[in-house]
Amino acid sequence: MREIQLNMYHALALGAVMYWLGAALTRKLPALRRFCVPAPLVGGLCFALFNTLLYASGLAVITFDETLETVFMILFFTTVGFTVSIPMLVKSGRSVMLLLALSIVIILLQNAVGSGVMALMGKNPLYGLGCGSISMIGGPGTAAAIGPDLDAAGAVGGTTVAVAAATFGLIFGSVLGGPIARHLIVKNHLREELPESREHEEDADDAHFTTHSNRFVLGFLMLAFCVGLGSYVTTGLTKLCGFNFPAYIGPMLVAVAVRNLIDHTGRIEFPAAEITTMGNMFLAIFLSMALSGLRLWQLVDLALPMLVCLAAEVLLMVFFSILVLFPLMGRNYDAAMITAGFIGFGMGATSNAMANMQAVARRYGPSPSAYFMIPMVGGLFNDFFNAAIIALSIGLLS
Repeated sequence: MREIQLNMYHALALGAVMYWLGAALTRKLPALRRFCVPAPLVGGLCFALFNTLLYASGLAVITFDETLETVFMILFFTTVGFTVSIPMLVKSGRSVMLLLALSIVIILLQNAVGSGVMALMGKNPLYGLGCGSISMIGGPGTAAAIGPDLDAAGAVGGTTVAVAAATFGLIFGSVLGGPIARHLIVKNHLREELPESREHEEDADDAHFTTHSNRFVLGFLMLAFCVGLGSYVTTGLTKLCGFNFPAYIGPMLVAVAVRNLIDHTGRIEFPAAEITTMGNMFLAIFLSMALSGLRLWQLVDLALPMLVCLAAEVLLMVFFSILVLFPLMGRNYDAAMITAGFIGFGMGATSNAMANMQAVARRYGPSPSAYFMIPMVGGLFNDFFNAAIIALSIGLLS
């Protein structure tokens, strides 16, 4: 079979084209917008399907140089580290701390259920991590980033498994969030349905802010510093703990330290909006490149174990949300709205969480506390704790 090799520049160009394709498809297809499926996921999977057809036909297979993909991945997760403000977390109060604690619990449970189901079915438990918090609470970005670590640890096709599971989670996180919240509202007589539906749709991609080129330069210099210094931290942690950590762990930790040092000293204004914008850009191109390189034919032998594992993850999320999260968060309307958001980011992404809450708010009214807590926990702090737990789990199961 002929192998077509793309160098890192070709791979970068392909990633950009696939992102544009995905963006066009999400604009044209309402179902993709409804489930908040990211444009890079759509475009990348389109190329992965094309490559799979080439492989199945025996004509050719396309391979990629992953150098720039890794660079964009590390840059993205470094921007995530910059979002972790410890004073902000402390000031946010008991409810946010409780929600964060419950998020950490579900991360541990998702990994335990996933690896346990795979082990019972005679498969490598690492595949269970791919169907666990890597893809569920982590979403497509974490799945594409950590998948290669599963491959390196012995779970061949781990990246493909994780991204496929993340796609499943995106859909079910959107499908389940609203109906479960409505069930809790109706069952507990929390609020009457509004007589007229009102839409308050906001597209996160269209957010505007005032900035200056110097702030972007400052933000990028901070990123470059954290990536460079963080590489030594990753190496040190690997030697200290005896197993490999993802390459982005060190830069992420350094970014957390730098962000909180800046907040503590107050000498410069932290360029939060600019770094978030760069993070979105890095994530988009990284996801497009990573998903374009998926080898979907590696899923054939894992189809049944994956379905069983993902079904178990859905049941876990449903029962945990209804029996644990909702009661502990107060059994009120805010708790029901938080449940809708928790299911969204617990099985997909923060965008799913916000879409779920918007759908509930249009029928029953808004919940300011839920709109404050869900993005903070799901969008800011979760990735950091999830990455640390995943790294430890891979080390223990390798």
